[in-house]
Order: sequence, then structure tokens, then C-alpha cells
Amino acid sequence: MTTPGDEQLVRRCLEGHRDSFGLLVERYEGPIFNLALRMVGNAEDARDVAQNTFAGAFRGLPTYDPERRFFSWIYRIAVHESLDLLARRRAHEPIDPSRPAEGGAPDAVLDAAETSAAVKRALMELTPDQRGVVVLRHWGNLSYREMAEILGIPEKTVKSRLFTARQALRQALTGSGAIRT
Repeated sequence: MTTPGDEQLVRRCLEGHRDSFGLLVERYEGPIFNLALRMVGNAEDARDVAQNTFAGAFRGLPTYDPERRFFSWIYRIAVHESLDLLARRRAHEPIDPSRPAEGGAPDAVLDAAETSAAVKRALMELTPDQRGVVVLRHWGNLSYREMAEILGIPEKTVKSRLFTARQALRQALTGSGAIRT
């Protein structure tokens, strides 16, 4: 038995087979949650973003263009949900970069945890637009073309943002002592 493709599942859902959307959720819940987690910085908010992403995708299914990849379409929704949450959060609470790193006792694990925490703090210091391109490129492993499609911006803008974001990350990580130049 072959696994139905995304476009087939969307079509079936639009025909009234609601279980088809459940299959899409199962297929993309991990990648959407991971994207949201990298964008917003904590699991609870990432779960909210993922839930809102799938709710928005379900409501928006009639507007989905089957000529485009479903993956890119739903990632775009998740990026926008993440950016919306960050904008709401910015008005209410500052990001706490001093939160302690989690890790185990051995030196190697501790070093890895400290580096991971430093990267997370540096990532959260980026603008939401910069964070978006870094997350899509380095955690989502997307091409520039896919990123441009998801973000609704030209490829040149993606490249420019990514270049600027990488420089800002390098500066933040060097300044924190997490990396040496």
C-alpha cells in the first residue's frame, strides 16, 4: 500500500474526509514543532504555535494551491504564527538570556549544554526575521528558493538576511566566549 501524497490528502480532506488532515498533522507535527521551538525559544509556546499553525492550515485548505508544495505552505504559516507570537511576547515580557543551561555532570556534556545554551541565547537575540532564515536554513535544511517561497520574499533578500544573521550570531557567540575567532 502506497502512502498518499500531501496533495492527495488535501484533496481528500476538501472532499469531506477529515481523517486525511490528521495524516497531514502526523506527518508534519515534528517539523512544525521544531521550527516553532527554534523560533520562539520554549516548548509551551512552540506547542501553541504548532496548534495554531494546524488550525490555520485547516481553515485555509480551500486557498491552498496544489501547484506549490504543501510543506512550504504550512511552513510559511508556522513562520508567521511564530513571528506573531514573538511580537505579542515582546510587548509583554523580555527574553531572559540568563536562564541556566540544562545538562549532565560530565565535562563533555556540560560543555555541550553550555554551547547549546549560548547558541540558543544568541539565536534569541537576533531579530525575528533573521532568526527565521537561520532556523529555516540550518534546522529546516531548506534551500534559498524554498525559504524565499515560505517567507514570501526574494531569494536575494533571504541571502542578505542570512548573511547578516550569521554575522550577528558569530559576534554574539564570540562576545559570550562560546566560540573563539
